[in-house]
Amino acid sequence: MLGNFMYCNPTRLYFGENALDFLRDELKKYGDTVMLVYGGGSIKRNGIYDSVVAILKECGKTIVEDGGVMPNPTADKLREGARIARENTVDLILAVGGGSVCDYSKAVSVSAYCGDDPWEKYYIRFDEPTCEIIPVGCVLTMVGTGSEMNGGSVITNHEQKLKVGHVFGDAVFPKFTILNPKFTYTLPKYQMTAGIYDIFNHICEQYFSGEDDSTSDYVMEGLMRSVVHSSRIAVQNPEDYEARSNLMWTATWALNTMVAKGKATDWEVHMIGQAVGAYTDATHGMTLAAVSLPYYKRILPYGVKKFVRFAKYVWEITADGMTDEELAKAGLEAMEAWMKEIGLVLSIKELGADENMLEGIADATFILEGGYKVLTRDEVIDILRESLNA
Repeated sequence: MLGNFMYCNPTRLYFGENALDFLRDELKKYGDTVMLVYGGGSIKRNGIYDSVVAILKECGKTIVEDGGVMPNPTADKLREGARIARENTVDLILAVGGGSVCDYSKAVSVSAYCGDDPWEKYYIRFDEPTCEIIPVGCVLTMVGTGSEMNGGSVITNHEQKLKVGHVFGDAVFPKFTILNPKFTYTLPKYQMTAGIYDIFNHICEQYFSGEDDSTSDYVMEGLMRSVVHSSRIAVQNPEDYEARSNLMWTATWALNTMVAKGKATDWEVHMIGQAVGAYTDATHGMTLAAVSLPYYKRILPYGVKKFVRFAKYVWEITADGMTDEELAKAGLEAMEAWMKEIGLVLSIKELGADENMLEGIADATFILEGGYKVLTRDEVIDILRESLNA
């Protein structure tokens, strides 16, 4: 392990079939007005909404609803949510949904009283909050983002064709999160597999950096193996509790900042994928899947040792006389076969992108320096074109 670091994660987790019962204990810690945030209404169809509302009423809470959070929350929706929270002087924001609902709720928590336009303040200038922050709690219904135990919040601005993430500090982390794997059962397969790849790529983004012997890498190899194993079961039987519970738990640990310790981390796949999402409004996990293979093929020559390790310890490929480069490529081939097996999208064309968008997507892509190679703009376009023609 290289470098010096501090690790703190203030989020309290409740996990299991009876996890929602602990919501009562958490609600005692906050004031009377709760802002209930959710998405397109699936929680009303599957009964989760009724269960949560019953507990809120039992605890004597005044409920202020903010529904209709879209899969890629927008700057306009954020401004609306901040106004609702401020005008109702809410004491707690309760996010009931997937990563987008959690991301949005955290953005609202720092925007209600910030005094500036939240998009400009947090997503253009990347200022840190200096205002009152409304506490957030989460009841998770879709796994993938890890937003339930971190300070990240991604917001999309359609007018500017930008999709930008801001990683806030400990004060913005959810105060608590309810994790019941059964709440994810009714998720459509497309969304489930997108979330599965989001988990996997979160780990990859941290794994494919650095050359030292890092404990974090050993942990990530185990997490990736778990994702691959459980995903194969879940796509065949979405109500396999063990598989769905393992995916839920792995998603949380993939991005709760723990495995990033001692790592440079990469995140370029996310930068390209989010730029694709800004132009297409496609599902986040699928944008990552569609650009991952061309990106990793591009950087493989600069990080051969780690890609060899990836082939050996994640995909259990033996060298059998192969050179290091051949073994490294075999690992990516195994990854590609798995991605096809579970039904991931491997072309941005399928997500709505076309040749005319490539220049704009490249311009909207942040270039980061933590991975094995710092891309040029032309290389971003090459990656996008390779995905487009996949």
